Amino acid sequence: MYRYAMEKLYKWKESKYRKPLIIEGARQVGKTWLMKEFGRRAYADTVYINFDSNSRMAELFSSDLNTDRLIMGFELYSGKKIEADNTLLIFDEIQEVPRALSSLKYFCENAPEYHIICAGSLLGIALHEGTSFPVGKVDFLKLYPLSFREFLKATGNDRFAALLDKRDFEMITSFKRTYIDALRQYYFVGGMPEAVFSFAEDKDFSKVREIQRNIMTAYEQDFSKHAPNEIVPKIRMIWNSIPSQLAKENKKFLYGLVREGGRAKEYETAIMWLTDCGLVHRVGRVNSAGIPLKSHEDLHAFKLFIVDVGLLGCMTGLRQNALLDGNDMFTEFKGALTEQYVCQQLMTIEDLGVYYYTNDRGTCEVDFVIDTGDMVIPVEVKAEVNLRAKSLRTYRDKYMPELSIRTSMADYKKEDQMVNLPLYAVEEITKVQN
Repeated sequence: MYRYAMEKLYKWKESKYRKPLIIEGARQVGKTWLMKEFGRRAYADTVYINFDSNSRMAELFSSDLNTDRLIMGFELYSGKKIEADNTLLIFDEIQEVPRALSSLKYFCENAPEYHIICAGSLLGIALHEGTSFPVGKVDFLKLYPLSFREFLKATGNDRFAALLDKRDFEMITSFKRTYIDALRQYYFVGGMPEAVFSFAEDKDFSKVREIQRNIMTAYEQDFSKHAPNEIVPKIRMIWNSIPSQLAKENKKFLYGLVREGGRAKEYETAIMWLTDCGLVHRVGRVNSAGIPLKSHEDLHAFKLFIVDVGLLGCMTGLRQNALLDGNDMFTEFKGALTEQYVCQQLMTIEDLGVYYYTNDRGTCEVDFVIDTGDMVIPVEVKAEVNLRAKSLRTYRDKYMPELSIRTSMADYKKEDQMVNLPLYAVEEITKVQN
C-alpha cells in the first residue's frame, strides 16, 4: 500500500537538520505500518519498541536519560546492535512512558546521529496535557486516512492517480466515469488502511463495513479507557451527534443538538479531547478574507467533521445498495457526505489553513475558505453537477478573490477567476492556476 507520507520520511532521513520525528494521527490510520515499512525500505536494520504495558521500558526510563545508557538498554532489549546511520529506532505508543518523550530532547542535543521515529494513538492527548519535552527539539508529521489518490493507487488504479498528479484535465474528463465510480467506492470504504486493504483484496462491501464497525468499537473503548471519567458521557454525546450536525443545511455545530439546552462550557473539554486524539477536525468560522485567515477566526463558531468519510457512512448506516444505485446514494445525506470528503482531502494538504465563511448576518455561507499562505481561496461544494452558488457569488463580489473554486461532479472548466474542479480532483486544489 502506497502512502505519500513515505516521501516525507525519506526527506526527513536525508535532512542535515533531522531531529527525532513524531508521527501524529488517530488510531488505525496506519502509523505503525508506515514506520515499520520505512525501516524495511530505508535502513539495514530496525529496532521496534512498543511502550504499551512495557514494564522494562518504563523501568529503563525511570532513571537518568543519558543517551548512551538508553542505547545500551535498547540493544539489550532487542538483542540487536544499534548502528547510528543504519538502524531506525521506532518508539510506538510512546505516550505510555512520558519520560521517553522527554528523552527526545537529549537525543536531539547530545546524540543527533540516531534516527528515531515515534508515534502514539493518543499522543495528542499526552502533548496537550503538558508531557515534558521542549518545543523545537522534535519534528512532526501528521498522518491521516488514505486520501482519494492513495485509494486509487491501493485499488490498482495507479495510472489514474498519476493522471490527476499531471492535471491533464482533458484526458481526465475522458475517463471521468472511472473516477466517479472510484469516488463513490471511496465514499463507502473511506481511507482507513485496513478497510482499503480488505476492499482492494476482496471487493466485499460487507466485510469493509464489519471492519469499520470494529474500528468504531475501538474508538468507543478509548473513550472509556483513556478519557477522564467525568467527560466520557459528553465525548460520546458529541461523537454521536456529528452525523446529525452535518446533515443540517447550516452545518455550524450546535450544542443544542447534543442535548437540549446544552452550552459550550459543558462540552468544550470533550471536543478538545476528540480533536487532540485526531478523531475530529474542527473547522473554524471566519468573517473576512484577510491573510492570515487565522487572525479572523471566530472561536465560538465552528463545524466538526470526523476523521474518515467511510466511518461517517458507517455511523449513519449507509447501505451498500445506496452506493450501487448511483445517484440515489446522494439523495439523503449527500451534502454531508460530500462536504466530509472534501474536508478530509483538504486536511491532507500540507501547510493549508482550512476554515469556512459566513457574513455577520448569516445570509452568506461558503463551505470552505482555504489559506495557502499566498492567497485565500473560497470553495463551494456541490454533491452533484448543480453549479448554482449564490453565496460564492456574493463572496466574490465583496472580496474579489484571485481564484474561486466550485467543486462538484461536473467536468473541469475555467472561466475568469472561477474554476469548476471535479470532486475527484479536489486534492489538486492548491495547484490549479487561475
